[in-house]
Amino acid sequence: MKPEIILEETKDGTHTLYVPAMDEHYHSVNGACQESMHVFIDAGLHQIQVELIHILEVGFGTGLNAFLTLLEAEKTNQTIHYTSLELYPLSDEVVIHLNYGKMITPEKADLFIKLHQAEWGREVQITPNFYLRKVNCDLCQYTFDQSYDLIYFDAFAPEKQPEMWQPELFQRLFDHTRSDGILTTYCAKGVVRRTMQAAGYKVERLPGPPGKREMLRAVK
Repeated sequence: MKPEIILEETKDGTHTLYVPAMDEHYHSVNGACQESMHVFIDAGLHQIQVELIHILEVGFGTGLNAFLTLLEAEKTNQTIHYTSLELYPLSDEVVIHLNYGKMITPEKADLFIKLHQAEWGREVQITPNFYLRKVNCDLCQYTFDQSYDLIYFDAFAPEKQPEMWQPELFQRLFDHTRSDGILTTYCAKGVVRRTMQAAGYKVERLPGPPGKREMLRAVK
C-alpha cells in the first residue's frame, strides 16, 4: 500500500512532497530545485567532461533530478543514458500538480510530463540527447547490467530508510562505477562517508545547498 503524500511549496517556489508516515520530504524545504541543482547537477553532472554519459539515479521520486539533467544535456549537447530506480512511482494525480515545468522552463514543461509517462522497464528516448530507463525497484533489488559515469544517490535519509545505506550496497555501487566516476549525495553523515570510503571511493565534503552545511561527493 502506497503511503499518503502531501504536496508542499519550498522556499524557492518549487514543490516537494511530504510523506507523513515517514516524517520525510522528497526534497529540501529550503528549495527543491536549488538543492537538486547544487547536489546533483553542479557537484555531479558538471564534473563529467565526456560527450556520452551513463547515469544511475537511486530514487526517481518527483523526476526533478532527471528533468534538470535533461535540460543540461540540451545546453551542453552531451548524450545521456539515464537509469533511475523507484519502488513507489508517483500517481498521475500527484505528478500533474508538480510545478517544475512551469517554474523552471515553461516552454519545455511537456518534457517533464514525458519523463513520467515514459514506459517502465525499457529505455525511452525523450529528446535527441536524453534517454531514460525507469526501473520499478529499489537498489536492494537491482541487478546491475552496466557501469556508470555518475550516480545520483537520492534515497531517503539513513534514519528513515536504513536498508538503502548499507555497506554491501555501496560496495556494489563502487564496483559498477567507472574509473574517475562520481557518486554524489545530499547526505553528509560521518557513517555514510566512512561507508563510502570502505567501499573504495575517495570522498570529499562539499558545502551543502541552502539550509544544509555539507554534502558528500565520492570519486572512484
